[in-house]
Amino acid sequence: MNVPPRAPLVAVKLTPVGRAQTFLPGDQPRPHTGDRVVVQTDAGPAVGTVVRSIPQLDDKRRPAPDSPQRVVRLATRDDIVSRLKHQHRETEAFRIATLKVRERGLGMKLTKVEQAFDGSKLVFYFTADGRVDFRELVRELAGEFRTRIEMRQIGVRDEAKMIGGYGTCGRPLCCTTFLQTFEPISIKMAKQQDLSLNPSKLSGLCGRLKCCLRYELPNAKGVVHGGCGDEGGCDNPSGCGSGGCGSCGSGGCGSCGSRS
Repeated sequence: MNVPPRAPLVAVKLTPVGRAQTFLPGDQPRPHTGDRVVVQTDAGPAVGTVVRSIPQLDDKRRPAPDSPQRVVRLATRDDIVSRLKHQHRETEAFRIATLKVRERGLGMKLTKVEQAFDGSKLVFYFTADGRVDFRELVRELAGEFRTRIEMRQIGVRDEAKMIGGYGTCGRPLCCTTFLQTFEPISIKMAKQQDLSLNPSKLSGLCGRLKCCLRYELPNAKGVVHGGCGDEGGCDNPSGCGSGGCGSCGSGGCGSCGSRS
């Protein structure tokens, strides 16, 4: 498949919760927002919904030319019906697996079940404090569903990203909207911003320190870290010296006097 190197990307959401992924267009006409499409991912084919993209970010989010992430075709009625059947099976698999985990007293918590688009396997995501011997559980599930079973242990932050929700700010969780990776966060970041050290206020839905403690640090009050020295002193939301506004120069900020 020959795709022009600068062809517009297609943004597709594979699940209702989570960030949209970018895919290289296929040979067919470009799909429109709201269309259901079949895409090729690193894990195999999947069905998703086309959403609005941001052309200005295409260069940043463009997959490698040899990446498998491509739009295969517009989803047919059979594709959509198959996906609905898979969702029903995922719900049933989650219910049965939860019961079996309780029966065996395993120290694990199921988060989500996903079925491959081709029906070749069921993937069970779970969280646990340590290692879990789930070999017998896998045998039982394989016998129950007559397919290959995979168990994947994830962290509590990955669990929050997978399930979604709203933070104390009233907005959808950062990990489900724009964050691509989880960076280290320390309590020192809260101290630098003169925040209350109350754990209940600093913790997110995952029970860990909020991700915003890190990416809000550059523009926090009293911190000169590539951003404004005083909170609210700069008109540039990207921080001083980033060139995003007329008052910020290459070496500092014209409105608050901070040096980057």
